[in-house]
Amino acid sequence: MTARRRISEADGQAALTAWRAGATDRTTTAAAVRFSLEELSARAPGNSVEVRVPPFGVAQCIEGPRHTRGTPPNVVETDAPTWLGLATGSISWDDAVAGSSVSASGLRADLAGLLPLW
Repeated sequence: MTARRRISEADGQAALTAWRAGATDRTTTAAAVRFSLEELSARAPGNSVEVRVPPFGVAQCIEGPRHTRGTPPNVVETDAPTWLGLATGSISWDDAVAGSSVSASGLRADLAGLLPLW
């Protein structure tokens, strides 16, 4: 099953480019976060890990047991600047986890092999 895209490739790349250039407005940040979460879901389809970037978006990814009720057993949560840094490669997964800017719980919640996306 293909991930559902709400943000076009052109709009998503434009938002990422603007964010990399220093744009921090809510519209640009939201578009960049949502686009990168869509990309993660496309590259690692599945429902065993939930990636949360409040207040902008959430995505499920990575094959494995599907979770349907309550708190998922595999959760990654971080803020927008950290997530975009991880997605673009300006922050490493290990540094983000060690610095406590990413909360990762569960056996499947290690995204080091999937990041950066670009």
